[in-house]
Amino acid sequence: MQSIEEKIQQLKRERGAIIIAHNYQPDEVQAIADFTGDSLELSRKAAELEEDVIVFCGVHFMAETAAILSPEKTILLPDRFAGCPMADMITAEQLRAKKAEHPGAVVICYVNSSAAVKAECDLCCTSSNATAIVASVPADREIIFVPDTHLGHYIQKELGREMIIWDGYCPTHSRIRDIDIKRELADHPNAKVMAHPECPLPIRDLADYLLSTGQMCTHAKESDENEFIVATEMGLLYRLRNENPEKKFYSVSDRALCPNMKKIDLEKILWSLEDMQHRVTVPEETANKARRSIESMLELS
Repeated sequence: MQSIEEKIQQLKRERGAIIIAHNYQPDEVQAIADFTGDSLELSRKAAELEEDVIVFCGVHFMAETAAILSPEKTILLPDRFAGCPMADMITAEQLRAKKAEHPGAVVICYVNSSAAVKAECDLCCTSSNATAIVASVPADREIIFVPDTHLGHYIQKELGREMIIWDGYCPTHSRIRDIDIKRELADHPNAKVMAHPECPLPIRDLADYLLSTGQMCTHAKESDENEFIVATEMGLLYRLRNENPEKKFYSVSDRALCPNMKKIDLEKILWSLEDMQHRVTVPEETANKARRSIESMLELS
């Protein structure tokens, strides 16, 4: 009798499919994926791959971004209810209203936003390139930054540049507290703190390094340091530990867990391949506008 992993591999071959998984996905999902990475990295990988069917193990805005960059491919999201609370904290209508209040402003959206919001923006950014993207805007232009207030205020402080910042946030990163880091530092005094810039200010102030998930993986691999406290969604520890078995990684808190990122499991991947569900598409007009904001970012990066 075939195991569920064997069934997935067989169906993957039959469908000409490939499985990609975000760094926050459950361990068993990352284990069966052909590629793991952050949201934009995976969307770019999807565009480069020869396979026409991409099983995207992440949340909805990520699958949308892949569909925007690869409109000719079939992008499947194994759980159609896997969303992102931060992305839902702003709508295209709300952004249009804010733009009307600040005509002429350059609008920058974090990649953690819907396709409809991206379509209303001039530039997209990721946590790893956000500072450079904001710095590229002429000093005499107003900037509207959506939807992450923590990332926005981090960039504002780094550059000394005032922005109009939307009040959205990641609930998972917002559940991490400074006392969590202080407790872990007391237990592991030689450890360095890697925190995601989506974290609130008290966490950012305690971090040795403020890094995207991809940057955390690179830094952990290249650094001479051997112990790390990781202030981001705890799913990243699976990849960090696999890639650096000789090093130690500590999750900052068991509250650093995103329920949406944990909705996909092996059964849902199997069902997704069996039924070719759930396909994520973006209306052509929206996709074309959103693609411009992403491509403008890639040119600057």
